[in-house]
Amino acid sequence: MNNKLAGKNILITAGAQGIGEAITRHFIDSGAHVAIHYFSSDDRANELTDYAKSKGVNAIAIGGDLTKEADANALVEKTVADLGSLDILINNAGSLVARKRLHELEAEFWHRVMDINMTSMLFVTRAAAPHLTKNENSSIINLASLAGRKGGHAGSLAYATSKGAILTFTRALASELGPDGTRVNAVAPGLILGTAFHNTHTTKESAAKTIEGIPIERAGNADDVARAVLYLASEYDGFITGATLDINGGVYNM
Repeated sequence: MNNKLAGKNILITAGAQGIGEAITRHFIDSGAHVAIHYFSSDDRANELTDYAKSKGVNAIAIGGDLTKEADANALVEKTVADLGSLDILINNAGSLVARKRLHELEAEFWHRVMDINMTSMLFVTRAAAPHLTKNENSSIINLASLAGRKGGHAGSLAYATSKGAILTFTRALASELGPDGTRVNAVAPGLILGTAFHNTHTTKESAAKTIEGIPIERAGNADDVARAVLYLASEYDGFITGATLDINGGVYNM
């Protein structure tokens, strides 16, 4: 895997926190050059660029609100300008925002969740696709969720719907970009503890109940997801595209 990723240019959205940070570190450790997108704080992103430099690879940190088309376009343009090309795109940005049941869902909140999780992915992918297809082999990995498979816990209706849309987006995009040499896959993490997402939106009681139903009897961690992402990214001449890899300890499979 290291041999295939060494020297490749990677863009990771929301690449400085939680699962995104783990993905970024794994790419750096594999010898890849990285563009690290962040939304509100550049502290962690800058720490990661320093870490990359200590490993002898290039890294840049780029801020932006990816729900804005101009910011998404600028992110890709700066990535290509600084790194020289783009081989792999990791669409990791997303959020549950808040738990709201059907009767609580205002249109504004619904659109906000859809924009953060789905529209932003569209903007970045559309901007990146022409650069990816310039390479003989390139790859896109989209971060979905077990909620997109099962529907999620109470109050995650909007989030689960957006993550389900990512699964379909992945399959459709794989068909569209396949002839251009770009493979498109997704990962769907289950309960991944130790991240701001679950620290904010998942209670200890809920996590404990979920773990009781996981066959391997533990929650996941960010490194579990990062390793799966790197596997999909590294299979340049592989036959895997349009697929979703479930990372949930066996609690749900299909």
